[in-house]
Amino acid sequence: MLEEIPTRRPSTPLLDAINSPADLRTLEEAQLPQLADELRQYLLYSVGQTGGHFGAGLGVVELTIALHYVYNTPNDRIVWDVGHQTYPHKILTGRRESMHSMRQFGGLSGFPKRSESEFDTFGVGHSSTSISAALGMAIGSAMGEINRETVAVIGDGAMTAGMAFEALNHAAHVESDMLVILNDNNMSISRNVGGLATYFSKIWASKLYTGFREGSKRVLSKIPQAWELARKTEEHVKGMVSPGTLFEELGFYYIGPIDGHDLPRLVHDLNNLKDIKGPKLLHIITQKGKGFSPAEEDPVGYHALNKIEPKPATESADKNLNNNGVNDGSVSQKETASPHQPKTASPKFQDIFGQWLCDEAALDPKLTAITPAMCEGSGMVPFSQAYPERFHDVAIAEQHAVTLAAGIACEGQKPVVAIYSTFLQRGYDQLVHDVALQKLDVTFGIDRAGIVGEDGPTHAGAFDLSFLRCIPNMVIATPSDENECRQLLHTCYQFPGPAAVRYPRGKGMGSHICEELSVWPLGKGKRVRSGKHIVILNFGTLLDRALSVAESLNATVCDMRFVKPIDEELILEVATQHALVVTLEENAVAGGAGSAVSEFLSEEGVSTNLLHLGLPDDFLDHGKRDQLLEQCQLDVAGMTKRIRTRWSKINQRLSSAMV
Repeated sequence: MLEEIPTRRPSTPLLDAINSPADLRTLEEAQLPQLADELRQYLLYSVGQTGGHFGAGLGVVELTIALHYVYNTPNDRIVWDVGHQTYPHKILTGRRESMHSMRQFGGLSGFPKRSESEFDTFGVGHSSTSISAALGMAIGSAMGEINRETVAVIGDGAMTAGMAFEALNHAAHVESDMLVILNDNNMSISRNVGGLATYFSKIWASKLYTGFREGSKRVLSKIPQAWELARKTEEHVKGMVSPGTLFEELGFYYIGPIDGHDLPRLVHDLNNLKDIKGPKLLHIITQKGKGFSPAEEDPVGYHALNKIEPKPATESADKNLNNNGVNDGSVSQKETASPHQPKTASPKFQDIFGQWLCDEAALDPKLTAITPAMCEGSGMVPFSQAYPERFHDVAIAEQHAVTLAAGIACEGQKPVVAIYSTFLQRGYDQLVHDVALQKLDVTFGIDRAGIVGEDGPTHAGAFDLSFLRCIPNMVIATPSDENECRQLLHTCYQFPGPAAVRYPRGKGMGSHICEELSVWPLGKGKRVRSGKHIVILNFGTLLDRALSVAESLNATVCDMRFVKPIDEELILEVATQHALVVTLEENAVAGGAGSAVSEFLSEEGVSTNLLHLGLPDDFLDHGKRDQLLEQCQLDVAGMTKRIRTRWSKINQRLSSAMV
């Protein structure tokens, strides 16, 4: 049992000899437990060097080894859910020596990625997709008459989403030959493994029992009443000692629960399950953070880890961990300081939201908060503790979260939904039909808007302005700093209809935060710097950078604050006073805030020079925020260059017209 993160590369002789699962399959089965120990140590070491998710990976070390040992990967397909748990998989599939680049710009992705390895069968970042994807692969393989096994690995949290059950139902309907492994780390579904359950699951996975069962099925199928009686008898016996009745009713052959850290048992049962045709479900019990005692004791807190920086010999290891090593999926980013605002300590935007939520709830007993399994990441722990009866974590069910809020609003209450931008995409239909269409009073705190850095394109919040601003009845706010975030949350909460406030991942700029809550004018921005010829209309937290650009160009800067309703009066004023209007947003340019400005000016018949700065029409890879901003030319140097280039072309046209 490890007590701290290794800072030196551990000795891993067995692991060092494995460059692919084919090498793994040359080992004797008796060597696998040693390999598991080495893999666990190396995982801790490598994540300590780069930061990233590691609790879930520690929990599936034995399962990962067993899967690649039993199945002929990559011909056989292993589909992982969520993706946090795939670090051991990456280490065993030829990427061991590249783990130092994990989540770094140009390095390995923190999630499965098809273009990265043939062993990554399906790209994933959102949850509950594995069974659907694996089912599609199984059907496609059967159509092509390709002999391969297909396995989906899904956690008990991801199993809570309706999409997972839709796939289970379909798999049974088509009697697809596939295996679903339910990785239950005691977060929600089943009771602990008991002696009786373990004994019976051994029987049910044995060749003797499965052979007897299939033979009896062939005989008794000719006598339907007898077969139905035998089936129900087996079902009720299983139901007495296991939670598998649900899956049996869905049409799956259920085995478990078994100890997911018992490698010999996993290898034995997986080998037996390969011989059983049709849809199967193996239920394993694992411990998140297995092998690292701090993570075992606090699996939520140790979901992810910050990079372990080099430290003096006298300094204790835990001082290099922020919040007990927790990263909550985020890696802190250094923000460019602005000389235009007083600076203090910089809290994370998620904590700004969490504090506002508590303060607003103290003022309004009608406030209730909803999150789809993002309590910690959205800064809602203090609220959940202070107002447990007004807090609803609906698990990984984004669609349900949005419609639940709509139902609560129907009864005159004031729901607030905390959700990541990328996950709101999954509740889009509900947002349109259940909230906006009915003009219901629901406030959305949209976290992780814009670039998310090391978590990559599956978690990027690049599209929310585009898909929200086309919805009637919506209010959309884009605060530029911590205080604006707090005040605009209050402003949108007081608006009697659907409203959203979007804010980025990571720390703020250190701006002064006013404790008093004020309702600001809806759809109104402000001019924060006056200049000549060029005006920058800023939407969001790139304001500091916009001000730095404006200093070198002597440009005007407006902090727009709202995308919908947009400040038409301010836009008309500055558009007629300047020769070039530049819009700036951390959102896709297509359909975003800049498009709103263009559409308005076109409607008003105002002809002017426009330059839209934002995220490109592409999926950005993972990397640090500053690296990605530079890649998108949204850093100070990049923006300055683009604006100068456009201004030069305008002057050339003017000169040509005069000649």
